[in-house]
Amino acid sequence: MSDRLSAQDARRQLRAILAGDRCVRPASVYDALTVRAASRLGFELAMLGGSVAALAVLGAPDHALLSLDEFAGLSRRICRAGALPLIVDADHGFGTALHAMRTVEELEAAGVAAMTLEDTCLPQPYGATGASLVSQGEAVARLDAALAARTDPEFAIVARTNARLQDGDSLIARARAFGAAGADALFITGARDPDLVARVRDAANLPLIVPKPQGPLAEVDLATHGVRICLTPHRTLPAAMGAAWDSLADTPGARDVARPDDLMADLSEAARYDALIARYLAD
Repeated sequence: MSDRLSAQDARRQLRAILAGDRCVRPASVYDALTVRAASRLGFELAMLGGSVAALAVLGAPDHALLSLDEFAGLSRRICRAGALPLIVDADHGFGTALHAMRTVEELEAAGVAAMTLEDTCLPQPYGATGASLVSQGEAVARLDAALAARTDPEFAIVARTNARLQDGDSLIARARAFGAAGADALFITGARDPDLVARVRDAANLPLIVPKPQGPLAEVDLATHGVRICLTPHRTLPAAMGAAWDSLADTPGARDVARPDDLMADLSEAARYDALIARYLAD
């Protein structure tokens, strides 16, 4: 169809948003039909979250179990619809700096418009409690490798940091380092203070991406603080599964079973994975 986006057109559209002066909210998608629906509804961007991909492919929680091939395959099927530029959450690049290079190669070939690359230590090490970060040096090396692997300069590589888990000074230092390394944008998680966001913007000199804002940050004009993309909650897949459950339950032959209070946790066997983590990863 003539109205389908090519990979290069999708990447140029994403680049124009990053270079603009507006804050755009992408649709949370998980397959070709949801990205087409988002396009019909007027969204300018689509987002494939790591947790969404884990649920869609494995039916499992987001515990860094999804392989690069599985993730790239899902991304390819979404991009093949040619509906919207797709941003994907590539976690830590599926390993070391060399793994990050292959991640760029696979996602670029899949037609993705942009990928995020984070500095969280994944998968969670044995005995760890809570999220931790790799060193700034390792995070920059991983970003350098990812940028070196890119063959299409329009493909955007977004540095993502969870440094707010530590302190504001660490966040500023990493923002400055990622900007100097050549990232195309910076994704910061958990920020609530508009002044801190402005400091991060100035330190990185990059367009910013944030999740759904909370606290005082939810009360300000994000665009004036350098935010070009503000993510929306990943509600599409849970809503679809709720509708699927109700439809199946209403089909002849279905047992009379009460719908679980937390349907996604039940279907993804979250309790089973929690027990496995406690058994095999707890110190």
